[in-house]
Amino acid sequence: MLLTGPAQRLMARMHRFRRAPREALLVWQAVSLGGVLAALSLAPASVAGFREAPTWLVWLGLLIAAAMVARLLWSGHTVGSGIRADRRRHRDLVDLLGTHADPVHGTQVRVLAHPTPTAYCLPGLRRRVVLSEGALAALPADELTAVLAHERAHLRARHDLVLEFFTVLHRSAPPWLRAPEALREVRLLIEVLADRAARRTAGEVPLARALVTLARGVHPQEALGAGGGSGGESTTVARMALLAQPTAGFGMRLVMTAFGLVVVAAPVILLVMTLV
Repeated sequence: MLLTGPAQRLMARMHRFRRAPREALLVWQAVSLGGVLAALSLAPASVAGFREAPTWLVWLGLLIAAAMVARLLWSGHTVGSGIRADRRRHRDLVDLLGTHADPVHGTQVRVLAHPTPTAYCLPGLRRRVVLSEGALAALPADELTAVLAHERAHLRARHDLVLEFFTVLHRSAPPWLRAPEALREVRLLIEVLADRAARRTAGEVPLARALVTLARGVHPQEALGAGGGSGGESTTVARMALLAQPTAGFGMRLVMTAFGLVVVAAPVILLVMTLV
């Protein structure tokens, strides 16, 4: 309960960790996974302590562990199948309505006839980069390069799988215990990672200008995009602020990585101590 609720709400307020997006994502995943492992450990721990613990407490532990297994399996099924079905339908619509553009490193590019500057990607085996005519008209060559680099980073690193894994863990918790800000923070960190890749390719200034142009653009929930997306202009402001900040130092990144490993290992160590 501590790792699923209060810890994640506290972490969402620690914006300093955004300067190390890769390590911050590791910590977020570790905290969520640690909460799940702790709940799953209740069953073997209850059985191991059967002689010492009251009967009602043993059954409570078994019930909580069984409920967590059921919620985890159901969450994995609904999240995974829902995302893939929505992505498949949207890809078919994009292929039907969009015009072809030059391939981007093996990725099919589609251009939609829409005036709002929009850019996003659809991951998967049949991956697509989608641009609107408004984006092509509004973005100079260097800014368009930055946007395409952003989308390529999403596809190359399979950020969609990172987000899907965290979403499964997030929804496996009871609704009253979930921290919605945790999912928003993970989405932001994924965009920051793609921004860092685009900055290395096209430079900071073209990327920042492109983010401003695409700030009001929208994209489907199952896609990943350089535009504002569900967070709107507030997300764009946060991302632009991070572009001007240096990456966190080695010491902070090392501490964050170690903390993530400890959080995942703690339930396992406690379980082993109980069984021994």
